Amino acid sequence: MSLHEKETAVQNDALAQHHDLPVTQDVERIEAPVTWKAYLICAFASFGGIFFGYDSGYINGVLGSKIFYQAVEGAAATELGESHTSLVVSILSCGTFFGALIAGDVADHMGRKWTVILGCLIYLIGVVIQMITGLGDALGAIVAGRLIAGVGVGFESAIVILYMSEICPRKVRGALVAGYQFCITIGIMLASCIVYATQNRTDTGVYRIPIAIQFIWALILAGGLFFLPDSPRYFVKKGKLEKATESLARLRGQPRDSEYIQFELAEIVANEEYERQLIPNTTWFGSWANCFKGSVFKANSNLRKTILGTSLQMMQQWTGVNFIFYYSTQFLSSTGAISDPFLTSMIFTIINVFSTPISFYTVERFGRRTILFWGALGMLVCQFLVAIIGVTVGFNHAHPDPADATKTLADNISAVNAQIAFICIFIFFFASTWGPGAWILIGEIFPLPIRSRGVGLSTASNWLWNTIIAVITPYMVGSKRGNMKSSVFFVWGGLCTAAWLYTYLLVPETKGLSLEQVDKMMEETVPRTSAKWKPHDTFSSTVKSGAAYTNTGAPDSSIA
Repeated sequence: MSLHEKETAVQNDALAQHHDLPVTQDVERIEAPVTWKAYLICAFASFGGIFFGYDSGYINGVLGSKIFYQAVEGAAATELGESHTSLVVSILSCGTFFGALIAGDVADHMGRKWTVILGCLIYLIGVVIQMITGLGDALGAIVAGRLIAGVGVGFESAIVILYMSEICPRKVRGALVAGYQFCITIGIMLASCIVYATQNRTDTGVYRIPIAIQFIWALILAGGLFFLPDSPRYFVKKGKLEKATESLARLRGQPRDSEYIQFELAEIVANEEYERQLIPNTTWFGSWANCFKGSVFKANSNLRKTILGTSLQMMQQWTGVNFIFYYSTQFLSSTGAISDPFLTSMIFTIINVFSTPISFYTVERFGRRTILFWGALGMLVCQFLVAIIGVTVGFNHAHPDPADATKTLADNISAVNAQIAFICIFIFFFASTWGPGAWILIGEIFPLPIRSRGVGLSTASNWLWNTIIAVITPYMVGSKRGNMKSSVFFVWGGLCTAAWLYTYLLVPETKGLSLEQVDKMMEETVPRTSAKWKPHDTFSSTVKSGAAYTNTGAPDSSIA
């Protein structure tokens, strides 16, 4: 008997026990009331966002350090070359892409929380290698270290979202998963502060201290997760109902024999049983192939869900937000309109931090689809205004600085300041909508049999496009290459327009639904009408009565 056949047998034996679980027909009683314990457990898991945010913030400051770029380029260097800038910034995203792809398989094998802990250990190894930058081949050390650290970030970024989506109470799942994006923004701000605090050092501490701080984030996340329960849906997937019951009781703050625990467990088990009929256990290759089965024109097909998840993360990266945080300060400071680049960077990060918590309320009050739609509209208006002002009277119009012929000054300082203001408004729209929204949705749309791989693929898409944008942007705006200046914002504005249309046509509304109800909703409706869909029965009561749902959502007693 093969490994997957043995696993199927174990699942079948264990899941057969679900017929002894009490069930309810009340769709509002499939989950216990939310407690502070549930809030705290889920909020702690979101701490993983610090990894992503801190890297985005610290690398920009490190690249501008004289000691660092001279260690890489030579003592005569005045800046880090375009090709090396592109390599150092993008290589972490490259490692994260592969880490996210691998993480799905690891999470199904050893569990969600242990995969995140393993990712933290890999991340620490990468940080140690980065710390030796300057001893020998500086470029080799920073690139190798960031590549390995990227694999760890890939584990963390994919599986933290998966873990949080599977453990969070449905009524606050969106707000709690949005906490992941909030931690990303906090990481960016902390990095800016640490880079500023070390910028005047005259030794290698100017870049080693910002790098070493990353140890703290990995130790906190790994240490805390060690004491938290794993996902009950993971245990159900493995056929371990006893452990699933124990985990669910800890997460919901209820006794094991509570009706709420029994009802929710029955719902998870019934849904797993139903989905395994549609997506049976198979070989390793077959499991990946399941992510791409079905028609692209069928809203609930696995292929459609995979395309939705990967394209959501692609659209998030296409908004141009990483251009703002990686390159905009250097880009705008060359106009002479900015006397303190650090202040501008801090303004951007502060707006990012304080705008994100707005989504905690709006994502549950108005829904995922709604905030993504209006967020994309706001972003495209801001991007086009920045571009139009820039090419007419702003950044693109400059003259040599009389005091220093190597520098230029903007002809119209007020116009450049207006561009900066609209960039700030753009950050507000992104941070309160697409920043958290894309992460929330990818954790909700996949059925349990392919959820870990689906979330992994979606996260890998984020990092793939992050890498592509990090690689090409220096060439797009560099004075020796594309020299697009403000015209680059026409590119981002056009892509935000694509995200706006994409949201209207393809993004479903998942607000207030359990993960099992999301699957039903996508069977029975289309994205444009999904906000009106209401759950009408439970999986457990349907299975108990001798019926199941077909791919079209109609009852079919032959399946049960």
